[in-house]
Order: sequence, then C-alpha cells, then structure tokens
Amino acid sequence: MNYSLLTHDSWGVLKIADFTSLDEARQAFSSLCQDPWYRNDGTVKGIELVQANPAGESQRVDWFAFA
Repeated sequence: MNYSLLTHDSWGVLKIADFTSLDEARQAFSSLCQDPWYRNDGTVKGIELVQANPAGESQRVDWFAFA
C-alpha cells in the first residue's frame, strides 16, 4: 500500500510526501502535527494522512486540524 501526507491550506490541497509503510507515514504525520512552523503559519488548516488504493481513490487514515 502507498500512503501520502496532504496539507490543506488557504489555496487548496497539496501532497507533501509519499510512503510505502504506514509506520513511516504515521511518524512523519506526528512530526508535522507538532512542527512549530505549521502550527504558527496560520494558512495551513490541517494535515491529512491518506491511503491510496489501486483505483486512484484515497481513504483517510488520520486528520489533524490546526486551531
């Protein structure tokens, strides 16, 4: 399976990384959720961890919203 990290901001959705293992993806997701730049930027609304399936669709695994 492939996993991707997406950011949601004022301009839309942007893929920022791809991973082949869920453990790697979760580790990066957790790091970004704690990253001071993302927390203080103000334009980044959230980070999403998705699992890509062969049909080209993706399924949300986790979501973090910046308040």
